[in-house]
Amino acid sequence: MYCSEWTKDDVAVWNSTYHLDIDMDRQILILTTVREFLGKFEKENVKILQEMGYSVHYAANMADQRDLFDKEEVEKLGVHIHHIEIERSPYMIRNNKKAFLRLIELVRKYRISIIHCHTPVGGVLGRLLGRYFKKDGIKIIYTAHGFHFYKGAPLINNSIFYWVERSLAHYTDILVVINREDYENGKRLRLKKGGKLCYIPGIGLDMDRFRILSDEERRENRAALGIGQEQFFLVSVGELNDNKNQGIILRALALMRDRGEDISDIVYGVCGDGFLRDRMERQVRELGLEKHVRMFGFHKEITEILGCADLSVFPSRREGLGMAALESLAMGIPVAASDNRGTREYMAEGENGYVCGYRDVEGFARAIRKCWEMKEGEQEKMKERCRQSVVRFDKKYTNEIMRDIYRTAEKMVMGEIS
Repeated sequence: MYCSEWTKDDVAVWNSTYHLDIDMDRQILILTTVREFLGKFEKENVKILQEMGYSVHYAANMADQRDLFDKEEVEKLGVHIHHIEIERSPYMIRNNKKAFLRLIELVRKYRISIIHCHTPVGGVLGRLLGRYFKKDGIKIIYTAHGFHFYKGAPLINNSIFYWVERSLAHYTDILVVINREDYENGKRLRLKKGGKLCYIPGIGLDMDRFRILSDEERRENRAALGIGQEQFFLVSVGELNDNKNQGIILRALALMRDRGEDISDIVYGVCGDGFLRDRMERQVRELGLEKHVRMFGFHKEITEILGCADLSVFPSRREGLGMAALESLAMGIPVAASDNRGTREYMAEGENGYVCGYRDVEGFARAIRKCWEMKEGEQEKMKERCRQSVVRFDKKYTNEIMRDIYRTAEKMVMGEIS
């Protein structure tokens, strides 16, 4: 069962009945905006914290119908779920003020000692809680999954968003960043006295799950999907929104066809859902690509699709890092990616794929053609290079860093670090 099927009444029942025995001495709150964040990004952190003896609370908008949430999976994690009506938009000030007041009650009730906040609005509210509870010794960890100010960003991002981050940094005990550009920008921010800036290579890549499939597995998966063994299969993974920019791949395919290239054996599989699904389906029809595009929607077992692709396309306008691309590379699938601060962490032109400007239709068409025409021997070499290029993002390394970060926060709470 997915939480997208829940009503607000269901959430109320969850909040009132789903509780575990709580050790009130070791409480940590993971705070985000969207409910799916826990299952997608925080499972490893939950395990680490529980091994350290913490009761883990998770606060997010559990009634948000825009994402999928596996209730049974969360129950197995043993996390205390709290529905807080946080809005994704920072401009929903009235609603987010109510969410902030509810969070104050939650922190007091469970005597939270550490708050680990994520996502833009979750990060703002978490650090405002740090300001509110300044005299109580609560420590704030903020993971920036990509600052909204960065090289090449619009002026509003590099002025207003920078000002917001600079102001909130005063209430941040540990700032965690996931790419080198953000690390350099983080040095410009004045953290709380004694605060720490930490770089971590992503949120942890599961290289056991995301592995190179055998030829037999690829054949079976393709057959199950209705993809011919000789067809060239492109795959993109991500929410259907303007930032993920999937439409440029449609334009690249149309360009190849319109200049006389035979694309009859190309299939583009789109994995993901979102507000722009209708617009993308309309664009497919307008460009006459109905025979080439498969809309898979949200797919929980993404490895079954991704692992039998010939090329992963990742044309995002911006990324803090880009887990979908990392997962593709771990499976030995080359990536055609747009050039941004996230993909610069791991993409190497011609080594594990191809890099284009996010507006470069011709560049993506050229990348598709290069990969399509690659000889079998070079394909095998690139497959190994792809996997080797992301070894340093393996969760066994990131977990050790996060364990040290939580230990540092714990020492701050205990007054061992001032």
